[in-house]
Amino acid sequence: MEISRKSGILLHPTSLPSKYGIGDMGKAAYDFIDFLEKSGQKIWQILPLGPTGFKDSPYQSFSAFAGNYYLISPDLLLKESLLDKEDLENIPEFSDTEVEYDKVIDFKINLFKKAYINFAEKEETNTEFLNFKKETDFWLENCCLFAAIKDFYIEKRKNEFESEGLKEFCDFTKDILSPSVQKDYYYGGVWASWSEELKNREPSAIKEYKTKLKDQINFYMFLQFEFFKQWSELKSYAKEKDIEIIGDIPIFAAWDSADVWENKELFYLNEKGFPKECAGVPPDYFSPKGQLWGNPLYTWKNHKSQGYKWWINRIKNCLKLADIIRIDHFRGFEIYYAMPINSKDATVGKWKKGPGIDFFNAVKKELGICPFIAEDLGIITEEVTALRLKAGLPGMKILQFAFDDSPNNSYLPHNYEKNCVVYTGTHDNDTSRGWYENATEFEKDYLRRYMNTDGNSPSWDLIRLAMSSSADTAVFPLQDILSLSSEGRMNTPGTDSGNWTWRFKSDDLKDEYCQSLKYLNKIFKRNM
Repeated sequence: MEISRKSGILLHPTSLPSKYGIGDMGKAAYDFIDFLEKSGQKIWQILPLGPTGFKDSPYQSFSAFAGNYYLISPDLLLKESLLDKEDLENIPEFSDTEVEYDKVIDFKINLFKKAYINFAEKEETNTEFLNFKKETDFWLENCCLFAAIKDFYIEKRKNEFESEGLKEFCDFTKDILSPSVQKDYYYGGVWASWSEELKNREPSAIKEYKTKLKDQINFYMFLQFEFFKQWSELKSYAKEKDIEIIGDIPIFAAWDSADVWENKELFYLNEKGFPKECAGVPPDYFSPKGQLWGNPLYTWKNHKSQGYKWWINRIKNCLKLADIIRIDHFRGFEIYYAMPINSKDATVGKWKKGPGIDFFNAVKKELGICPFIAEDLGIITEEVTALRLKAGLPGMKILQFAFDDSPNNSYLPHNYEKNCVVYTGTHDNDTSRGWYENATEFEKDYLRRYMNTDGNSPSWDLIRLAMSSSADTAVFPLQDILSLSSEGRMNTPGTDSGNWTWRFKSDDLKDEYCQSLKYLNKIFKRNM
């Protein structure tokens, strides 16, 4: 897929301003789209929109299909008369520069339960809701049942510290999980710690819990309905402004997810439901010990025997949320890194073959040519590049990787092919200013000489370089437009805390940025 010469901004919705402690789909989201339009930008890139799970990561979601209901705007619920003004009084004092997830989740869930009570009164006559349930019946009920059972087990275990149940779970997982992670999973209601009947989805147990937890299941259905409704309206507004949304689809599913619980045959698990091996990447630019993600690996032969149906449904669903899809960790479709589940880091593992072009042919046969971007970063072999080219997908170029002493560095703009997407940095990188401040003297000097600049504004130097490049598409994180240092970093790969929390303030979007971006559009003929 070739993308015309455009540019845009990378910003996850959680980073938007909001008095409710986390960005949402209310006024600030519409204001950001207006800022994109005023800046002459045509792209809004986001991270995965699923409900966040382990360590609040959007790449570890409880469902590959569901939406992150913490993004639901209380103000829009008020407009729907699902909340009263009094419900939005006495809001806790939240940080306006970071997401305090525990505090936000507690506040929002209680607020949403009030909205659900009002919604439930008219639920059976709400044709829009009934149609939503029909359109999403291939994932909705199972996802909401999963969430409700998790809640049931979390509540049940609040007073079970060092109980027999925990001991039994730890005995099962002593060679798989560290003691701290064992407790995190157990008290977080991971499905592999449920009763044998529920773990194995025995029909009698499923029927029993659908009845027992009916109201909680319906509550989660309501949240999904509201998420998709609010996002659809926001996406339509972006379309009116001629702005495309680039979404993100993680290659792997979270172990503690409705997807793995429902489709065990599609994942490499043992008889107890635990991953036999886990996903990650070996040591690279981002982490000297590699990245140990913990996701279960796919049994690709079973996916193939089913015509890759689960994946195709997942892509269809993602295309409702976005116009273009960035495929996370594209190289895993050619060859993926498998590690023992009890690994302490990612230095020990082995490479295994992925589904290759067969997967993309199946997707194309079912859906036609899909608007994909391949995240082809890390250790990229000739075979991975060949697969990307055979699939006809643009790859990614990161300017922060460009300024070493390699003569054939593929991230230097003069080495680009046209059909690619250039970034100053991604959510996994430091901000451009933070990168420059911590770069080697060689890298700093090379950047200054390459751009004939003094290095006093490294973020805007790299934005200008991205815009001037031959790449069809240029994207830069909002943090770089704001010239933030490392305090604006979104994620540090290989670390377990302090990630995914960054937020900006509403008065940060200054007119001078709009004028600068429009000027670069004009000079380098983007978004014209």
